[in-house]
Amino acid sequence: MTMSAPDERFMQELHGASRAWRSALERRLKAHGLTAAGWSALEEAAASTAPPSQRELARRLGVDGATLVATIDRLAERGLVLRSAAAHDRRVKLIVTTEAGYALRDRVGAEAGVLRRQLLGRIDTDRIAAAAAVLEELRQGLEDA
Repeated sequence: MTMSAPDERFMQELHGASRAWRSALERRLKAHGLTAAGWSALEEAAASTAPPSQRELARRLGVDGATLVATIDRLAERGLVLRSAAAHDRRVKLIVTTEAGYALRDRVGAEAGVLRRQLLGRIDTDRIAAAAAVLEELRQGLEDA
């Protein structure tokens, strides 16, 4: 089955918009010494109600645990997170966000919010809501596949 022209255009635009958003965000992250992977890990750890284990954090981010180790190493070297042994099992390392990590997360999050508002502020909110609903359906379909 071949994609019809609107379907193909939608997927191309989805891919292009995702790539452009990531590029614009990465330029801002770079100014703070962060990569997209570092930002994702910091944001997820900081948003957690309790410090996640490295394994749990990797699962939430959809990355291999070994891949996450180097990212956590870089964040820890900058004093943004700490590794702490879990009380129930000292082999389990919890990722604890430091004050500096929360402060950086808040600064970068505010900048990302400004960028998002600049981009989406020109588009009617009903169209944004409709597009978000379509993307949610697409994501759910892909996750269920």
